[in-house]
Amino acid sequence: MSIPSSHPAFSSVVARLRRAGCVFAEDEAAILIPAAPTTADLESKIGRRVAGEPLEYVVGWADFCGRRMALEPGVFVPRRRTEFLVGRAVELAPERPVAVDLCCGSGALGAALADARPGTELYAADVDPAAVRCARRNLADAGGRVYAGDLYDPLPSGLRGRVDVLMANVPYVPTAEIALLPGEAREHEARAALDGGGDGLAALRRVSAAAPDWLAPGGRLYFEVSERQASAAAAVAAADGFDAQVAADDDTGATVVVATASGG
Repeated sequence: MSIPSSHPAFSSVVARLRRAGCVFAEDEAAILIPAAPTTADLESKIGRRVAGEPLEYVVGWADFCGRRMALEPGVFVPRRRTEFLVGRAVELAPERPVAVDLCCGSGALGAALADARPGTELYAADVDPAAVRCARRNLADAGGRVYAGDLYDPLPSGLRGRVDVLMANVPYVPTAEIALLPGEAREHEARAALDGGGDGLAALRRVSAAAPDWLAPGGRLYFEVSERQASAAAAVAAADGFDAQVAADDDTGATVVVATASGG
């Protein structure tokens, strides 16, 4: 998107965003101005952003893998570093894979995978009703089926043993560290999408333990963790029978565990 620097409000919007501490004020102004059809709407959006609301909630979408993902307030904002996880899944997936986006949030991972791999048979699930609404919008073009419920519980039983790609962007922030997160996440995103329990791996343990029942032979489970959690997270998957490998991207700081089921 080109920055609308010729717009009469551009300089004043940038100045207000800078005063509020927005590091990328010019880029944010370039998003806010086209998103506001009227002066009053622009004023409202600027006010929300200056007050600390995430930009993605203010405009109603997040950019992920080159696509606008619809978002509602409170739904986990997909991070750009998670594009690395999707890239690994795209690289390793078979043609026309059966894929599940678990703890799907907005459905961004599943949508990006389906964009890159046409013909994907796609399913997604999340416990948060707002996330399910967003995912249904974002996965509609891919024919994705989205279910409301806890982890695997709402998925069709016919998926057992058929899943080639299982992406689970589980919460992995240790409970004691939630208070250290940036205010945009801590104050606006659902805590359940962030809090991974005492060591940050509570949700991962549940996902990994049940994953072998759902994956096809040689199917893969992908999940993101912090760098310091990588060894422990890989050990969790290995204990559940997976060949677990850690992949990292220095540019984005992403750390991903790729856990392959036996039979591949």
